[in-house]
Amino acid sequence: MELSERFEWRGREIACGRAGVGPPVVFCHGTPFSSLLWRPFADALSRDFTVHVWDMPGYGRSSKQAEHPVDFGVQAEAFTALLAHWGLHRPHVIAHDFGGAVSLRTHLTMGIGYASLMLVDVVAIPPSGSPFFTFVQAHPRVLDQLPAYIHTAIVRTYIQGASHRGLRDDDLDALVHPWTGPDGQSAFYRQIADYDERFLEENERNLGRIDIPTRIVWGAQDAWIPTDTAQRLQGLIPTAELSLVEGAGHLIHHDAPVALMNEIRTWLSRVRAGVLPEAP
Repeated sequence: MELSERFEWRGREIACGRAGVGPPVVFCHGTPFSSLLWRPFADALSRDFTVHVWDMPGYGRSSKQAEHPVDFGVQAEAFTALLAHWGLHRPHVIAHDFGGAVSLRTHLTMGIGYASLMLVDVVAIPPSGSPFFTFVQAHPRVLDQLPAYIHTAIVRTYIQGASHRGLRDDDLDALVHPWTGPDGQSAFYRQIADYDERFLEENERNLGRIDIPTRIVWGAQDAWIPTDTAQRLQGLIPTAELSLVEGAGHLIHHDAPVALMNEIRTWLSRVRAGVLPEAP
């Protein structure tokens, strides 16, 4: 699936794409990733659904201007505008990592309705952020000036750590590539510097209002966000179910792609058939 569309929004260019026939499904990526993670899954679903993918501003193939903030609030506003551009009403939304906080804010704060929500190893509630995040936020301009080969080595090591099984070189290269070059290097540290946990605190206060079908899927060996966060998130969302996938880390897309695809297809089939437990 190609990102064949460009959506202009507030001076930003958002790379996006859609394909297929059927009910709409929208995939949201996280950080430091892009829609690249979701495109094989979107391709597989396109026979039965109209699938939509996008790169958030500051990520992937979307624009990366230094003057444009890339925090959760901005991304939720961008997502709201993109859904309107696509003309979607109550799509199924599937989100990973940072995309979880963005999709939740879009629903809870921006008032956008979804048919269902699947949250895959998401950043959604505090606390969050690794020691690396803390260091970058304290020294955002220092790392921006690193020699390119050192920066690339840092990003490769960082992304490799998201996988429990380990990434193949070509997969790792593809995930690292958007963060290389002058624009990519500065954008990588800027998105960490703009990370603001206050948005997660606001989400957490409002999770009890969620009344749509919600499925949480988590890699049992996620070293970035532990499973106790998944269990706490489930407890905060009245309609949430939780599934732990063995042998998978934060990058469940690469660690357990078959299991993840089975989770997605089974979930969407159940939602469409109305075979879901009632909220307590």
